[in-house]
Amino acid sequence: MVKAFTNFAESSRKITFFCLRSGQRHDVTLDGRHFFLRTSVEYSNPQLTVEEVQGIIAARLLEVCGTYFVSHKLDDVDETVVGELCELLQKPPQGRIIPFLLNTDDVEPDRYSINPLKESIVSSGQSAFPAASVKTEQLCIDQKFIKKYEGALISSREAELITRNLRACDNNYMNMVDAVKYEQLEYLSEQFGMDLHLCTLRMPQDMLSREHSEGLLHHVIREAHRDYASIEHVYSCIGRSMKSRSTLLTIPHSPKGYGSKRAAKGKIYFDGTRLKNIRVDYETTKLYPNAIDPNDVSVAVADDHFTIEGSKLVNYAYCETPSSPQFFLYSLASPENAAIWHGIGAFGASQLVKSYLTIRLASARGSLFKGLADEHKVSSSIPLQFNLKPEHIWFHPVHRNIDASIGTVGNLKDLAAIGMRLESLPVESYIRDENNKMESS
Repeated sequence: MVKAFTNFAESSRKITFFCLRSGQRHDVTLDGRHFFLRTSVEYSNPQLTVEEVQGIIAARLLEVCGTYFVSHKLDDVDETVVGELCELLQKPPQGRIIPFLLNTDDVEPDRYSINPLKESIVSSGQSAFPAASVKTEQLCIDQKFIKKYEGALISSREAELITRNLRACDNNYMNMVDAVKYEQLEYLSEQFGMDLHLCTLRMPQDMLSREHSEGLLHHVIREAHRDYASIEHVYSCIGRSMKSRSTLLTIPHSPKGYGSKRAAKGKIYFDGTRLKNIRVDYETTKLYPNAIDPNDVSVAVADDHFTIEGSKLVNYAYCETPSSPQFFLYSLASPENAAIWHGIGAFGASQLVKSYLTIRLASARGSLFKGLADEHKVSSSIPLQFNLKPEHIWFHPVHRNIDASIGTVGNLKDLAAIGMRLESLPVESYIRDENNKMESS
């Protein structure tokens, strides 16, 4: 971390984040002189999970240690140094290393079957909507969920917290989730003795809806769909074959509001080398179960079929064709100089890391998405990759599930006792050969 911070290339790009403190939103604009460290929490559940809390604490520990040891000897650690580090943790980030939450707003609102609003999410017809589009006026706590999972996935106090914020979120689901999680972070900051109010960046829907038609994410979507060769190049970076052409690089939203990447199936068609059109089929699809009951699988209910003309993507405008680009594309717009993954090799998907890094490298080399560095001030350096080691991922001390809400843990010292182990992932081991046209399962 110290080496990466010392050698990282500054940029003139400015990023606006937000943070909630005592229920009040504060926007913060920072420039590329800062070294940004990415972690995240989910919009697929309002309550903080123990895994999410661990990622936030890991980010603060890494940030504080990095900031401190840039100007101190790495091999000179004693109780005095530990005390100084603890003092730094009690304050918001003070230096140029900035931890932040990159929260994906295109996720389904109950992706992992741990959302206590799940029944009304389905009954209101919003289970296949992206979180950015979900409205709260018809949402309410599922009492069957509370009865079944209280003490394992949710606590009664958290259910009350969610209900209170449902009434005060102005019909905006993501605002409700942010309010709940930041309120929980306020309490956890006191309990852990460290300021956990990390600033947040929502992507990709929030960024696409705010930027103009020549903005960064619009540029990425256009370049990815320019012609057969550009799509083939992206496919090779993500380990896909052009034989089936069924992986959509951005998933057009249905006129009915659907945007679930899992519920959407499609195919890309060409006229010679020109992108002709994309067929999109939304169908009801199972998502994922929670860790307590493997038979309780969340679902995205959808039914729609349509075709998008290729010109709508080649000359992309979000206001005309709302869509959800894949993470390996829109993460190019994240300002991160380092990233924290969770349990790669066990809980996390190593294939996603490979796609993310190979796309980053192709962009840095200029073989994909030309103009990002010059026009949009995007750094060409490859971010440092950290991983919370699977054997030390936090879990509920009784039920041993990593998707437990933080409110179900009676004694937070039980989590601290598990420890915190970070490893640095070797970037070279996660780079695909761009010229190797392989098909991934």
